[in-house]
Amino acid sequence: MRMTAAVRSTKRAPLLQVVKSAVATIGAWLVAGWLIPGPLPVFAAIAALLVVLPSVNQSFTKALERSVGVIVGVLIATGLSLLLGQQSWVVLLAIVVAMLVAWAFRATPGMGNQVAISAMLVLALGASSPQYAVDRIVETIIGVVIGIIVNALIVPPVHTAPARRDLGLLGAELASTLDRLANALPTPQTPAQLQELMLEARLLRPMQTAAAASVTDAEESMNFNPRRSQHADIVEMRTLLTMLSPIVTQVIGMTRAYFDHYDDTLSDEPTVHAIAEQLRRAGHDVRLAVQIADVAPASAADTSAIQALTTPLEVRPPASGHWILVGSLMEDLRRIRGELLGD
Repeated sequence: MRMTAAVRSTKRAPLLQVVKSAVATIGAWLVAGWLIPGPLPVFAAIAALLVVLPSVNQSFTKALERSVGVIVGVLIATGLSLLLGQQSWVVLLAIVVAMLVAWAFRATPGMGNQVAISAMLVLALGASSPQYAVDRIVETIIGVVIGIIVNALIVPPVHTAPARRDLGLLGAELASTLDRLANALPTPQTPAQLQELMLEARLLRPMQTAAAASVTDAEESMNFNPRRSQHADIVEMRTLLTMLSPIVTQVIGMTRAYFDHYDDTLSDEPTVHAIAEQLRRAGHDVRLAVQIADVAPASAADTSAIQALTTPLEVRPPASGHWILVGSLMEDLRRIRGELLGD
């Protein structure tokens, strides 16, 4: 099972991505072979294959990394071949020199590997003339250009759906967590119930991380993408994430404070009942914000379009034994209200 997991992905790449890679590779091979007669256009095919990535922006980044890596690798191989000849040990020397040069210039891992591979391929193919080096560089540029063109023209990928899904899940769970805390405050709790409440609140953090990663991925997929004008909703998704993230922190903090300072007399505190009502209203407003952003309308279909947190909560001084907890809950509630109302 472990060996299978090491060589297989949990998620299959889209078939369209495979088709685009094949089209780019074949196109680069044919074009480079036609423009640069001679050896098989291996460099062009490899460049096109590597450049076709899930987003156009990533393709540009990979194209730059690939092009610079090939140029440096080819120059190293050509220089060593002209100085030392074409003995087999020169190939090993070129690989080591290429790795050291990449390390010295703090190249990315991908670029560092590309420098070494390019140097090895040039010498292994048995050519050392400056013209050969120039041809391989031009061939690589042809490959990356064709790869970018194919990736941009054939249904450029836009990753807004995962961002919409993860934000919807985060918003729904955040509202449910607010409701659970609201239901727990005025009711005596057992140690097991307190532990469950704390555990469920902590689960918000990985959901927030997943939503942030999905939104960032969606934004990146928009860069240099001809279809970006059709997906302007990514701005609303970023705005919603910016609003929900601090609320996640506040809710976890409120649950932690309740867990740490709980006692059985807390449910008799009138202020706690008022805070519970405010938490339910905050849950309503979180669902409303998710609905307005249209990331998960089904989960908020029954939510009123009127915000519930309309005025700040004013309470009487709590009992002396509860003022620390009540003060902490009130401050976190104030911050949540500020995020939801944009104050």
